[in-house]
Amino acid sequence: MSTTTEKGNSGMPQHDLVIIGAGPGGYTAAIRAAQLGMNVACVEEEPALGGTCLRIGCIPSKCLLESSHKFSEARDNFAAQGIRINGLEVDLPTMQRRKQQVVTTLTKGVESLFKKNKITRYAGRGKLNGLGTVSVESAAGNTEVKARNILLATGSKPALLPGISLSGNLIGTSTEALAYSEVPKHLVVIGAGYIGLELGSVWRRLGAKVTVLEFLDRILPGLDAELARHAKTLFEKEGLEFRLGCKVKGARVENDQCVVEAEGMESLPCDRVLVAVGRTPNTSHLGLESAGIELHKKGSIPVNEHFQTRAERIFAIGDVIAGPMLAHKAEEEGIACVEHIAGRPSHVNYDAIGAVVYTHPELASVGKTEEQLQEAGTEYRKGAFPFRANARARTLGDVEGFVKVLADQRTDRIVGVHLMGPNAGELINEASVAVAFGASSEDLARTCHAHPTLGEAMREAALAVSGRAINF
Repeated sequence: MSTTTEKGNSGMPQHDLVIIGAGPGGYTAAIRAAQLGMNVACVEEEPALGGTCLRIGCIPSKCLLESSHKFSEARDNFAAQGIRINGLEVDLPTMQRRKQQVVTTLTKGVESLFKKNKITRYAGRGKLNGLGTVSVESAAGNTEVKARNILLATGSKPALLPGISLSGNLIGTSTEALAYSEVPKHLVVIGAGYIGLELGSVWRRLGAKVTVLEFLDRILPGLDAELARHAKTLFEKEGLEFRLGCKVKGARVENDQCVVEAEGMESLPCDRVLVAVGRTPNTSHLGLESAGIELHKKGSIPVNEHFQTRAERIFAIGDVIAGPMLAHKAEEEGIACVEHIAGRPSHVNYDAIGAVVYTHPELASVGKTEEQLQEAGTEYRKGAFPFRANARARTLGDVEGFVKVLADQRTDRIVGVHLMGPNAGELINEASVAVAFGASSEDLARTCHAHPTLGEAMREAALAVSGRAINF
């Protein structure tokens, strides 16, 4: 395979692989394909590479979560450690500038990786033009590019609700909520998923009143129910107000103020509304019909186990196909897809893909929940260990939460791990490795963990599966 752009018989540029979308799935796939010797091109309409996750999603939200957490720690918890601060205040413009600096550094990093790996970048909106051809539409004109293989990796976009018209940053999505120029007095969040809770937490810490409206009777649908119940209690202690079982009918702007309407509830006035009811595959304007590709009812692109669509040599990964909309899931699929194209064996172990909610405390999960095991009729044993009994958590002054390990009753194989507490997003990776390698709770329990560390709570939970926890 060539690593330089070729010209086909038609005179069009020709590549071994053309990827539409430069988010985590797309740019990771591009780099891996280049490593495998393919002549790779990537089409992206945004000026900066990195997709929603890097530009207006995961990365900027984590910046604000970190900054707001440090502020709330200084305000509420430093005095207990003998640190007194006078005149503490929020400097939101500096906070926002720091966020943007981090994003810019990382997007330029992706750009550098493209150059390093000799990946051709086409600036514009990519769409299929039948089999083997991608049209790149831009203000400068249209370009036709020939491709032996095409990979669709255009990610997702915020889902909307009937009766709600977006109105700049007054009634907006996560994109607007990441860029408020001032702290809202009262923010109403529609949706109690991870996006709504993370951004709701940011603005609550910085001084906003935050009301979360959720259609279901619980928060964080899909997460382990026990974890979600404990999390809701802690979020309420932090000042988040929840109204569950709440069907929102509409939201509008009246005299520069927002008004939210819901069944069985009086009109709710506020000054900002964040619509965070999930995300939908970003498949519009892809020209799928030109290649004979039809969508699932929920809007995703059907693929087989190798991410092949029904069209020859057209593949799809990430948020545009079924499954959890996670950046790291898209990355794994991108790597597996291009390795298959290159004739190498590869697969994605979906049971070992962790999920993290970056609130405080953090929540993380991998594998099956108790509810899923019960529904499937799988007999299991459970071991749990609280961070209150962990020495490192005590020294950090961060003791809320617990680790729960679920193991198959017959084989002792770990089938799920769920935790809430300090650095849960880092700790879950150990559990993902355990699930990926088919480890038993005994394997984890017999593995020596350094002391004092938060990871010891993972070992203690594994010991608790057989009733042998040492410190609780």
